[in-house]
Amino acid sequence: MAFHGWPVEALEFYDGLEADNTKVYWQQNRHVYDELVRAPMEALLEELAPEWGDWKIFRPYRDVRFSPDKSPYKTHIGATIGDGYVQLSADGLAAGCGMYQMAKDQLERYRAAVSDERTGGELVALVDAVKAAGVEITAHEVLKTAPRGYPRDHPRIELLRLKGLITWRQWPAAAWMGTPEAKDPIVDFLRRSRPIGDWLEAHVGPSTLPRER
Repeated sequence: MAFHGWPVEALEFYDGLEADNTKVYWQQNRHVYDELVRAPMEALLEELAPEWGDWKIFRPYRDVRFSPDKSPYKTHIGATIGDGYVQLSADGLAAGCGMYQMAKDQLERYRAAVSDERTGGELVALVDAVKAAGVEITAHEVLKTAPRGYPRDHPRIELLRLKGLITWRQWPAAAWMGTPEAKDPIVDFLRRSRPIGDWLEAHVGPSTLPRER
């Protein structure tokens, strides 16, 4: 199945879910999710996979065990593709790439590389390039001050305060999202983000700590 974009009914489905986040609404509109939301996402990911790698679509159900908000369903569809992320909601389309939340050992390596004049300078140049293209730099958490052991006046303090590093881009709901051209900004975003992903792979890498049970 070729990717043809998401019809307006896909965004309207999430508009309705935001207003009525109930099992009744979900069951009555499950066919819309399956056919007009999830199926186009699968088609997009299949087309991206040869260049970007394996993909996975997240479950539409929220984990409400530790949340005061007991709404049972997510009001977006999200998927990973390699080191990237794609999301569709009533607000439109979004994409991210990088390490959203670093483990302790990753964070130590990241800060050391940012503090280093050569590798930190390389990252600054990469960040400046994607920002100039309208891409946001963010993370799961940002410290209010310098991390322990680093001066507050460090020349790369903004990067040191991040407890992760991702590129992020959002596109408001628009008619072009219902066409095959909806793939183009995602591909452009992933390609622009790739140098930062390569930097993270080279200087941070995966966590070697055991996973918490």
